[in-house]
Amino acid sequence: MGNTVLKAESLAVGYGKKIVVDGLEIEVRPGEVLTIIGPNGAGKTTILKSISAQLPAISGSITVGSSDLADMSLRDISKTMAVCFTGRTDLERMTCEDVVSSGRYPYTGRLGLLSEEDKRIVRQAMELTGISALCDTDVNCISDGQRQTVMLARAVAQQPRVLILDEPSSFLDINNKLRLLSLLRELAKSRSIAVVQTLHELDLAQRFSDKILCVKDNKAQRIGAPEEIFCGDYISRLYGISYGTFLPGFGVAEAQKPEGQPQVFVIGGGGSGISTYRRLQRQGIPFAAGVLHENDVEYPVAKSLAAVLITEKAFEPISEESMARAREIMKKCSEVICCIEVFGSMNKGNRKLLEEYNISHLEQKKEPEIL
Repeated sequence: MGNTVLKAESLAVGYGKKIVVDGLEIEVRPGEVLTIIGPNGAGKTTILKSISAQLPAISGSITVGSSDLADMSLRDISKTMAVCFTGRTDLERMTCEDVVSSGRYPYTGRLGLLSEEDKRIVRQAMELTGISALCDTDVNCISDGQRQTVMLARAVAQQPRVLILDEPSSFLDINNKLRLLSLLRELAKSRSIAVVQTLHELDLAQRFSDKILCVKDNKAQRIGAPEEIFCGDYISRLYGISYGTFLPGFGVAEAQKPEGQPQVFVIGGGGSGISTYRRLQRQGIPFAAGVLHENDVEYPVAKSLAAVLITEKAFEPISEESMARAREIMKKCSEVICCIEVFGSMNKGNRKLLEEYNISHLEQKKEPEIL
């Protein structure tokens, strides 16, 4: 990575004199992906419009390379920056190739005639983004997801130093979300492009970004690496999450846990109980879970969804104290579900709990003897 290609200092953005986001300090180097996150209405798109010269900044400065953005001509900006916004643009009677070709207009003469080199770059951009088969298709006859990819190919054809995208994964299925974001990472690395984007999918922001900028309440609250942002309860506070729990390690949220005394006891571990926890939550059935080690992969999910969770310290055998607590809660539950098929040395206490429950359950079902 070289020197900073996009820099904003003491930047305030908004409309007219109304500040939407203040205190922006942005620095993106070639090859880096910066993702802006925050609740709806926080000003994420306004930031993108300002750093792409579509909206004048209220105060502060934006520098692209060594040039002040305010002093650059539209043609120079177009040669330096490519922009993809989610808003639907009116593109009548244009094929997908026509749209991608328009990315070369900053480099053509007044007549907009493409050279052989321009055409080669257009073909390469379409191949790179996987839309060559749509070459002669009317852009209004393709899906929103395909249209999104066509606009990305157009941006690639511009050969920018900075690529700005507003919700690039919108309208895409999960496979194409992963493909597109992987492509953006590869473009950033192989072509030394600085990528600035907004995303609502926090799990994808966590996995595909070098830096995360968090905005809320008219302020740039925090900027840092994903591991600095996705820790503790910061994301929950950023979004004001009150209808569930955010799991920073996974970058995903869980729904609200059912209220009330546990009706079901779930014996899980190693990820085996997660689907059961979520099924019980959907059915509105309060449940207890245990005995889970605190380093178990399903511990965060169980902690979020279980009415009662019995735990054991990491790497320690299940203690008699934990088993005693589990027995007490199991007695009050109408059902026990065991999700484990194989027990090891560290969780053999759970096997004993299951055996005790099975024996007790069988004894309760025995018919009384006839004298």
